[in-house]
Amino acid sequence: MKNIKFSAAGRNLFLASWIFGTVILLGYVFTDLWFFVCAGFYYVLLAIIINTIAFFHEFLAFIIDVADQKAHGNSALLILLNIPIAILYFFIFCNL
Repeated sequence: MKNIKFSAAGRNLFLASWIFGTVILLGYVFTDLWFFVCAGFYYVLLAIIINTIAFFHEFLAFIIDVADQKAHGNSALLILLNIPIAILYFFIFCNL
């Protein structure tokens, strides 16, 4: 099986979003401080804006750039993976 190609920007944005979200959730789980709830709220608002812009950038590059089309399409899908992860983290937060 071939290795899956991603654009560097899409892969790095996904990893940064996932790591920051996980750190905020784990910070709340282990300390029960409302600081993490507030930080998480503002983080989600910022992440929605940044991930939306990045998704459309990758999607447009997927449509326009014929040479590296697969990497941009995979990166667009990878950025969309942040949505179910955020929903899962929200359900974990609500059930604590």
